[in-house]
Amino acid sequence: PSLERTVEERARVRPPGSYTVELLEDPQRIGAKVMEEAEEVARAARAESEQRVDEEAADVLYHLLVLLHSRGRELADAERVLDDRRR
Repeated sequence: PSLERTVEERARVRPPGSYTVELLEDPQRIGAKVMEEAEEVARAARAESEQRVDEEAADVLYHLLVLLHSRGRELADAERVLDDRRR
């Protein structure tokens, strides 16, 4: 939740030099970054340390949260889908 709040704040305040703002201004870039980071976490899982897996997973989560925000969605929306699939 705190990361989602940070993304929301960056979107609202639009501080100069904010990477989050740069991404939000370029929706195609957000999708490309999610794909890039997903590839990197998969590569790390195959051949790198647990630390690298954690770092790359963090990158995926951050970029995914920015993507969700750009579409007016929240992580909770995706979690609801997962919950519904278990039923």
